[in-house]
Amino acid sequence: MNKKIIVILIVVIITAFTINSSLDSPEEENLVFHITLADQDLYTNGIYTEKFTIQKGEYSFRFVPNGSSPDILSVTLNGKNIDFSENFKLENTLHQTGISEYFTWEYSGQKIILISEADEVSISINPNGNTLGSVSVDILEN
Repeated sequence: MNKKIIVILIVVIITAFTINSSLDSPEEENLVFHITLADQDLYTNGIYTEKFTIQKGEYSFRFVPNGSSPDILSVTLNGKNIDFSENFKLENTLHQTGISEYFTWEYSGQKIILISEADEVSISINPNGNTLGSVSVDILEN
């Protein structure tokens, strides 16, 4: 069998397994906020905003970026007891195998948030002009 076909089959199997695992993941029980920004209509004046309630505790951001995601993703959380702001930077990593090359993407920045007490929070996500690139943003309770 052709090596390229074998590599493609392996990638498809791993991707299917990863998607299935993430759908059944216990992390989803800890999901506090989720948005997939893949449509310009989700933005008002180039910024996505929403309100949600968050409880006291430790939380972390999780991103699902790709090569077309915004280079800088500015996220702010504002509430009575929280004032958080971070410019997350998209970084790519080249992976080379004996027969292929591919990139993975990840946002770097302060991903841990401590909430001192329950609060209604306003989240603003600014893709800094790149409203065409898609990215998912989650906040998970640790």
